Amino acid sequence: MYSPPYPGSASRTFARQLKSSKPLEPSILSGCVGFSASFCTIPAQTLLLRFARASPCSSTECKANGMVRDIFDATSISRLIGGMGVGHVRYPTAGSFNNAEAQPFYVNSPYGIVFAHNGNLINTGDLMHFMDATAHRHINTASDSELLLNIFANNLQQTGKFRINEDDIFTALGGMMEQCKGAYACVAMLAGFGLIAFRDPNGIRPVGMGVRRHPAGNDYLFASESVVADASGFGEWEDVKPGEAVIITRSGVSRRNVAKPAPFAPDIFEYVYFARPDSVLDGISVYRSRMAMGDALAEKVRSVLAENNLTVDVVIPVPDTSRVAALNLAQRLQLPYREGFIKNRYVGRTFIMPGQQMRKKNVRRKLNAMALEFVDKVVLLVDDSIVRGTTSKEIIQMAKDVGAKKVIVASCAPPIRYPNVYGIDMPSRSELVAHGRDTQQIAEAIGADLVIFQDLSDLEESVRQFNPNITTFDCSVFTGEYVTGGVTEEYLQRLEGLRADNVRGKALKGDIGALEGKGGGGLERAGNVEVPANGNPMNGTDDTVGLHNTWKAT
Repeated sequence: MYSPPYPGSASRTFARQLKSSKPLEPSILSGCVGFSASFCTIPAQTLLLRFARASPCSSTECKANGMVRDIFDATSISRLIGGMGVGHVRYPTAGSFNNAEAQPFYVNSPYGIVFAHNGNLINTGDLMHFMDATAHRHINTASDSELLLNIFANNLQQTGKFRINEDDIFTALGGMMEQCKGAYACVAMLAGFGLIAFRDPNGIRPVGMGVRRHPAGNDYLFASESVVADASGFGEWEDVKPGEAVIITRSGVSRRNVAKPAPFAPDIFEYVYFARPDSVLDGISVYRSRMAMGDALAEKVRSVLAENNLTVDVVIPVPDTSRVAALNLAQRLQLPYREGFIKNRYVGRTFIMPGQQMRKKNVRRKLNAMALEFVDKVVLLVDDSIVRGTTSKEIIQMAKDVGAKKVIVASCAPPIRYPNVYGIDMPSRSELVAHGRDTQQIAEAIGADLVIFQDLSDLEESVRQFNPNITTFDCSVFTGEYVTGGVTEEYLQRLEGLRADNVRGKALKGDIGALEGKGGGGLERAGNVEVPANGNPMNGTDDTVGLHNTWKAT
């Protein structure tokens, strides 16, 4: 089964508009022709798919927890009939597995809008007050994605038209971008009209468009990464520009920049960790950028080893993301490169797993060290980044358990000292192993003999060299400087209280509601609002909505 962004990646959005209304073939899950979104196989996560049916003003949806192959069998896929579709996947950061918070969201007024969002808003308190006091629209979950949808819907409703056109949509999106602060790459489906994609003015999160041309007409796809289009037979990949909106109808494609000018600052962590190596984001090959990271890190490693009078016997990557950089580093330093860890591919990414104990337990389930590559050797482990240090500590101990003489760790990223507020579930500052520690203290905390970090300037240049038009990146997890502004110490403290492992799963009170489950701040609510521990809206919403196949919720 084809897997677009790596299992466990940040929330990703996908949409297609096609020229006919035939049932989706089961082979779509391997990237063949069909009438669907493209999916990630994310264990124990949530996916919702909504399809516009051939009948006007009608749609079908299916959502549940689990792997795509478990949820979408031949029976369920055969019922997804239509010419347009929107799908979304997420991982459980905080908040709920409950399907009420699974995307895409839907509002029936105005016009019927289906909506999926990757990112996070940082001014949800002001927006919630606007929804209550001015727009009089009810937000049913603690998801900022539902809030973003309702801001868009309210702006569309202000037209007061029976039938809207592209200009009305562009105007509504422009107003929404003035109101909403943060990161958002979004796709939407307007019933009987077409598909819409747009990106925040800073372009923090990625989204792009591909085309598949036929004599009878064209198919279009929006996705977070170009690899989705490649595997599905779509070409002519173009990134949606910062502040741009794209509308696709049966009549054609309309594009317009609808936002005020802002610094273009894509999140550099997409290149370090989240994106698939075979993707191209904003004109930059992820693979080539990681090769360059390895080259730059090699020079830093050479210098630090000389200062400490150390020699290395072997370079071993921590699977999978660091492999490309580790190979280039080894070649640059003329050192042997070996695969010392065998990966269990049925265990997801550990740093985004909820709960410290689960993360520690799954590191050893995920990786097995081969003694023959470690015994009596000074090992240089190369990793993409060090977040909590949980994974690094366990891996280092595994290497020593099978006989490594010394373990030196080289990170392709600088020390991560600050939380991410733009849609990645970075933990609270107190949980980040680099926060408040120097390099030697970090090494002691994770049990390494030495830790070497990439310099931020080298990391930025490793990515920027492939698209000099990008002069700025969001590097907030390294610097604490947030490109959108508006991220105060008070905001971070409230966010940390929600993200801390010791409060996850408990009832939350206060200014910010339960997190939506994709990283970020959730919704700020006025007054003391009690949010159920499981994140469910208090309306009796069922755990499985619109599930019409043989898979059963347990």
